Amino acid sequence: MRTRTITAATAVLLLAATATACSSGEPETIRVTVTQTVTAGPAEEAAATADGALKMGTKKTIDNTENNMHATVEALEYQQPYKGPQPQKPQDFQGGDIWATVNVKVCNIRGVDINVDQFPWSLSYADGTSIDVTGSSGGDMPKPEYPMDKLLKPGRCAAGLIAFPVPSSKQPERIVYGPDGLDPVEWAVPKA
Repeated sequence: MRTRTITAATAVLLLAATATACSSGEPETIRVTVTQTVTAGPAEEAAATADGALKMGTKKTIDNTENNMHATVEALEYQQPYKGPQPQKPQDFQGGDIWATVNVKVCNIRGVDINVDQFPWSLSYADGTSIDVTGSSGGDMPKPEYPMDKLLKPGRCAAGLIAFPVPSSKQPERIVYGPDGLDPVEWAVPKA
C-alpha cells in the first residue's frame, strides 16, 4: 500500500509541475518530496522482574561475537507437578518426590553450529539450593523432550520439556540457563 501511495503522490506532483511549466512557457525545476510516516508500536512490557530475573516466556538474545555464536533462548513454562502422563516416580537418590517440567526453546540465529543440551538448565530455590538435570531421558519421561545432545545449524531451533525431580513441598524461584563460557540467564517462576 505504501508503494502505491508514494507512486500516486509522485504522479500528482509531476502532473502539477508539468501543468505549471506548460502554462508559463518556461521549463521549471521539478522537486518531489516524499514523506514517510512511522508509527511507533505500543510500549513493550518490561521483560525483567524487580530482582533482575526475566519474566517467564521472555526471549533472551545471546550474542557471543568472539565465537560467532548468535542465538535466542526462552523458558516458556514451568509445571509442578507435571500435568501429563506420569513417568515413574523419582528415585530417592535423585532428590525429589515428584516430576516438574520446564518448557524451553533455543534457536541458533546465525554464525557457527551450536550444540544444545539439557545440562545447562537448572532450578534455583530461595534457600540457595538448586536442582540440576538428572540425565534421565527417553522411555516414559515427559514428551516432547528437549534434546540431550543435538547439533543445531543456523536458522534452526530446538524446543521441548526438561524434567526435574523436585520436592513437592517447595517451588523454585528461578529457572537458570548457564552454559559454559556465558553469563547465566534467569527467569522468575510465577508463584503457584
